[in-house]
Amino acid sequence: MPVINRIAEFHEELTRWRREMHAHPETAFEEIWTSDFIAARLAEIGVDRIERNIARTGIVATIKGQGASGRSIGLRADFDALDITETTGKPWASTLPGKMHACGHDGHTTMLLGAAKYLAETRNFDGTAVLIFQPAEENEGGGRVMVEEGLFERFPVDAVYGMHNRPGLALGKMCMRSGPAMAGFDIFEITIHGYGGHAARPHTTIDPIVVQAHIVQALQTIASRSTDPLDSVVVSITQVHGGDTWNVIPEKVVLRGTVRAFRTEVQDRTEATMSRLCRNVAAAFDASVDVRYERRYPPLSNHAEHVELCAGVASELFGADNVDTDPAPVMGSEDFAFMLNERPGAYVNIGNGVGDQGGVMVHNPGYDFNDAALPHGASFWARLVETLMPRAA
Repeated sequence: MPVINRIAEFHEELTRWRREMHAHPETAFEEIWTSDFIAARLAEIGVDRIERNIARTGIVATIKGQGASGRSIGLRADFDALDITETTGKPWASTLPGKMHACGHDGHTTMLLGAAKYLAETRNFDGTAVLIFQPAEENEGGGRVMVEEGLFERFPVDAVYGMHNRPGLALGKMCMRSGPAMAGFDIFEITIHGYGGHAARPHTTIDPIVVQAHIVQALQTIASRSTDPLDSVVVSITQVHGGDTWNVIPEKVVLRGTVRAFRTEVQDRTEATMSRLCRNVAAAFDASVDVRYERRYPPLSNHAEHVELCAGVASELFGADNVDTDPAPVMGSEDFAFMLNERPGAYVNIGNGVGDQGGVMVHNPGYDFNDAALPHGASFWARLVETLMPRAA
């Protein structure tokens, strides 16, 4: 049975919820409307406890099952949007110019609400389900803030689980892997200080534009010549800012970008190598340089035992042939890593569809979450709770 029958019965309601959230996207730590919407649905559902204002707009709800085992597991969904202008043209498209749910967080939240509705109604488990609705996953680390504000001290859990949709993976399929699954996320800003002057007299200047060209090339050697080929690292320059007019060599140029790696040791080595290369290249041209390197998200590493548990539940629901436990790791990053650094657990992916049926990649203005996946995800969460915290026979 691919979905729980009772959850399938309120698929239409879940679709309405998801589309209403999609039409009202809000970005990191500004999710006031969304937080109110989630809290209202949780109150209607009849959960036992709702705590708000964790990491500003975050919500944690609890549902107690039947029995007194003391067991507890956490289920996490994110609900922030992105600064992207939507182009889907759908009736439920974003009503806020320049913002849209381009990563499916509206779907993630709805799947967890669907599981909450079922679990609050049936309570066919022995323990406590802790439902974590997290803001600001995109760039700003809402997961880190929730942990820092005492999430797991206030809501102790034995394990914590997260789920993300995956375009290109067929509906009704899931994938998950043990160990490093998503890369760490760092950012950097390199400010090159030269000496400006007239473009017709470059010999009287120290041209930071020439220096930045050499630095950009040098930074590409971090992956090819400074990192073990058996490791992985991406160093991407994503911004170049310098100069204001045609006939003036500027005083400075600013480069910005991101680093992705699966191991903390690689992040450490990349930071050190980047600083050394920038200083030495700049010195060769009599320029100076400031390097700001900031750690954003750690690598996300799944615990093998919990991947096995999730795979078992997914296989029961969707069939073993529809569960891949050895997908390639991805260079994308996730602040759920902060939660996995505090508690054991796993982060899994659910199919959003292929081709025209949910196959548009995330962070694309034409993306939309596939509503057909809502009962699949809600069923997985519900069955996971019932499996990990079974009632006594």
